[in-house]
Amino acid sequence: MRFSFFVLITISVFTYSAQAQTDTLSESREFLGREGLPNFFQKAQKGGPVSIAYFGGSITEAGNGWREQSLSWLQQQYPKANLTHINAAIGGTGSDLGVFRLKEHVLVHKPDLVFVEFAVNDGGQQPTKIHKAMEGIVRQIWRQNRRTDICFVYTLNAPMAPALLARRMPNSVRAMEDIANHYGIPSVHMGLEVIRLDRQGKLVWGGKKEDFPDKTVFAPDKTHPYSDTGHRLYVEALSKALQQIATVGKPGSHAIPKPFVSDNWENAQMISVQSMTRQGDWKELTPTTDTVARQLRNRFPYLLKSNQPGASIQFKIKGTMAGIYDVIGPGCGQYAVTVDGTPGALYPRFDSYATYYRSHYFFLPTLDEGTHTITLTVSPEPLDKAAILKNRNQTITDPRKYAENAVYASQLLIIGKLEK
Repeated sequence: MRFSFFVLITISVFTYSAQAQTDTLSESREFLGREGLPNFFQKAQKGGPVSIAYFGGSITEAGNGWREQSLSWLQQQYPKANLTHINAAIGGTGSDLGVFRLKEHVLVHKPDLVFVEFAVNDGGQQPTKIHKAMEGIVRQIWRQNRRTDICFVYTLNAPMAPALLARRMPNSVRAMEDIANHYGIPSVHMGLEVIRLDRQGKLVWGGKKEDFPDKTVFAPDKTHPYSDTGHRLYVEALSKALQQIATVGKPGSHAIPKPFVSDNWENAQMISVQSMTRQGDWKELTPTTDTVARQLRNRFPYLLKSNQPGASIQFKIKGTMAGIYDVIGPGCGQYAVTVDGTPGALYPRFDSYATYYRSHYFFLPTLDEGTHTITLTVSPEPLDKAAILKNRNQTITDPRKYAENAVYASQLLIIGKLEK
């Protein structure tokens, strides 16, 4: 069996114009080495400190999952190297948030290798948005250090299965392959053995393992794999691919070609709301004094909260995008947003999953080039939380838990410059 993802059959496979390169998928082709990971492997073979960043969503964040298992495998392969890793994964987030948080969560650690895993969480995004975010991630990494190696890894879940069983790439993977091909970045589809087992009738996507003793149960929920089944299959595919990729490429600085899309998000940044102009009653929360801040202390170094209708945060940017990294949860209400004095949409910070508090984010519609004043205001308009929860057959058993209509704020997400 050849473990080669999108094996080079004709020279046209190298070109972006070859649609077959991004539309068709053979289950025996699990990786494409492109320009390899030569700087990482050279450093690992020599020994000494080597740092790996795992950048993705909940599938990467999971304990005893493909992240920890692959790190253990690499340590066995390169015993002289002092391998350390950065867990830069946040559940429920895609490359659109990733490109904004990359600097603070990954680049500050100066990694030698960055695994990028967003295929599942980007599943519902438009290809144009994925292009902008993924290209922004690549260009930010190489803007800091052109010797840092990057590897795209693709996970999967049950909703992706129909396309994969039809030997087509899911939309998110196809878009990411466009960027990988443009920049010569290796990519590994870690889930093709899962598809082979499904085709053979040997796999159950979701359920309890004890209920299917004669089959491989991928995950309890069809997305987040069991450590000894789905994650193990991921690591087996990745380890086979890395053994082949280790022979590809020459160490040195990566070339940075012209952008794939001119309006990519290379200049995305995340800025604390601590210094923003505030009106009304806002409380600075700390893990020692507030349960939400304590639950999310690994997400937010600084967190504000207000439950006062009309309280606001205001900032001015010269740029084209703005958003906020904040919280969704049972005691949350919604933001009313004003841009340059014109009222915009309401942004509820409560959804059908909001039986607990979790980090979240939202973006405003794309702004015209120029300087804009943006105001985020605590809306007095209440949400029908019972109706929202009913969408997932959830009920409110403790009304006190849902009584507040507060909003939280931690980081601004902008493309452009913050103006005074």
